[in-house]
Order: sequence, then C-alpha cells, then structure tokens
Amino acid sequence: MEIKNSTIKDVESILKLYKEAIAYQNEKKGIPWQMLESEVVENEIQENRQWKLIIDNEIACVWVTTFDDVEIWRDKNSEPSVYLHRITTNAKFRGKNILSLVIAWAKDFASKNNKTFLRLDTAGINPGLITAYVKNGFKFIATTTIETPHNLPTHYNNVPICLFEMNLSA
Repeated sequence: MEIKNSTIKDVESILKLYKEAIAYQNEKKGIPWQMLESEVVENEIQENRQWKLIIDNEIACVWVTTFDDVEIWRDKNSEPSVYLHRITTNAKFRGKNILSLVIAWAKDFASKNNKTFLRLDTAGINPGLITAYVKNGFKFIATTTIETPHNLPTHYNNVPICLFEMNLSA
C-alpha cells in the first residue's frame, strides 16, 4: 500500500472513479455529485491537494484535501483543520474499510501541517456513510444547509449537509 499525490497521468482514472461513484450514489438513492471537468482535477493535482492510495499497483481510493472550507464550515473554518473531500473508493476495494487507511494517513498529514481537526461532510442523509465516518472516529457535529452555494458543486444546493470532525488534540 502506498499513498502519494496524484499526477496528471491519473486524471482519466480519477474521473472514471468519480463517474462510478456518481452511478453508485444514484443506485443508493443518494444525492449524487456533479461530474467534474478535468481542469478541476488537474488544478487540484497542481496544487498538491489530490491524493491516491495504491494497492497492488492499482488506485484503490482518491480524495482531495484543503485547509480552508469557509462556505461549508463558516465560523469553524478559522480553526486549524484539514478538510477531506470526494473520498472515492474503487469498486474493487469497497467493503474493505479503505476509509480507515485514508483517515490514518490524514491524521498524520494534519499533524505534520500543525492542524488540530480533521473534517469532512456529506450532502444528504446517508446512513451508511454516516455510520462509516462515526465508526472510524469522526464525531457528527451538525446538519446545515447552504441555500445558494457560491463556490461549491450544485449537489450542495439547499440540501442537508452533515458535518463531521475529529479533534486530534483530544
């Protein structure tokens, strides 16, 4: 197993994983993500914010990090945090708790970047995902709504957003 930054060569694979995730979200009757343009992923890669977990020479999971998420986290955004977005597991690796590997890495990443919190969110009420986050050490914080997101994908528009955090100093 290896975790490292995604590269431009990975863009096609990342977009394929996102497409598969959207199909899975639709199948589960969840709120599906909107498909991203390749330029968005390329920009995240150039900013060293797009990550991949590789198992047996195959991308098992991808995700994005940021240190700023004011539109979702509002006043709490001022607290030193790593925000995880679009955690996407390759269907071949579903059910193997790949999320626990991402979280272990994210704790170390947060520590190296002097951050106190790991935070993530999910659009809509997704019991399976909520259970997975809590099982992996996140605390459910609140449900919020963003009536008109300005810099967020449309799946955040006027739906319940569940917020989760892990206090790394506790």
